[in-house]
Amino acid sequence: MKIGRIRGIPIYLHPSWLVIFALITVSLAEEFATRHPHWSQAQHWSLGILTSVLFFASVVFHEMGHSVVAQHYRIPVISITLFVFGGLARIGREPERAKQEFNIAVAGPLASYLLAIGFWLLTRVFPSSEMFGALALWLAQINFVLATFNLVPGFPLDGGRILRALAWGVTGDYTRATRFASRSGQLLAYIMIFLGIWEALTLHNYIGGLWLAFIGWFVLTAAQESYAQVAIRSALQGLRAGDIMSQELPTVGRDISLEEYGHEILRTGRRCHLVVANGELAGLMTIHALNHVPREQWANTSVQAAMLPRDQIHWAAPEEPVLGLLERMQNEDVNQMPVVANGHVVGIVTRDSILRVIQTRVELGRLAGLESH
Repeated sequence: MKIGRIRGIPIYLHPSWLVIFALITVSLAEEFATRHPHWSQAQHWSLGILTSVLFFASVVFHEMGHSVVAQHYRIPVISITLFVFGGLARIGREPERAKQEFNIAVAGPLASYLLAIGFWLLTRVFPSSEMFGALALWLAQINFVLATFNLVPGFPLDGGRILRALAWGVTGDYTRATRFASRSGQLLAYIMIFLGIWEALTLHNYIGGLWLAFIGWFVLTAAQESYAQVAIRSALQGLRAGDIMSQELPTVGRDISLEEYGHEILRTGRRCHLVVANGELAGLMTIHALNHVPREQWANTSVQAAMLPRDQIHWAAPEEPVLGLLERMQNEDVNQMPVVANGHVVGIVTRDSILRVIQTRVELGRLAGLESH
């Protein structure tokens, strides 16, 4: 759910955020009721809701810290999403140097520490306001905890990214640094899961223990995905679009109906076709575009009405690195991209074809490893 835009960056709420927002609001209302029993119930709940909103605004501020520094290095920031475990800033590509990685990673915790100091100072500036003081004190404490927790050296936490930047700077090898940082993240995750289960079973703190275990599980999953991304980068290293493109260019006429086009997909299994008219390229037709048209309209709708026009097609050059091409396809949300040389379409690259290359190269790497032993 898109809720706004800051510095050109769209801010989204994941549905899971509603769960954690409700839990934190209830927890805060109960905490304020315990500490300030002379307040009314309306005061407890209104302050709980306001504090929870400001807490998540603080999370956005934390992610904006990362995002502003990334934009400084001309790295596009796709979005910021709030979800059950906090916030996530999605950047368009990885930093090019270790220094960039370090500065982007450390900016988030520094932003949270800045907020912690700011809210703490507010408690000193307005000592007579009991409700305002309770709100500011809690936000100062939680931002301090947020910053400190994120500095734990476990990837993909900010501390893990700082660790990767340091390892990258020392070794000069991004792949080795990421492997090292992701393993530290997996170790941290297993410790968190163990401690969470132990806390739930031994201390009978079921909510706190299970929550710690769930956070550990999330960190473990993210660290494993980061490790997989290293394998992907290694598998695609040195490859260019011209190396993996399919030179078979299936075409369809622009005047056929979507009903006929659907039969063509079922007959051939191809998910993408170039649309031609009078021997010239008119557009690109895909199964994705087909499914955007209601099924009952297929018989009376032509391919030309549903296709992506030629001037809106994203192109690739034969010499473009496949790794950068994959990132571009993800950012532009396309599943296939024609390859153009000297004004002519010479091939087409799809996400499926890139996936097959990754699988093949990973399998060959395992076979080579077995043969070396």
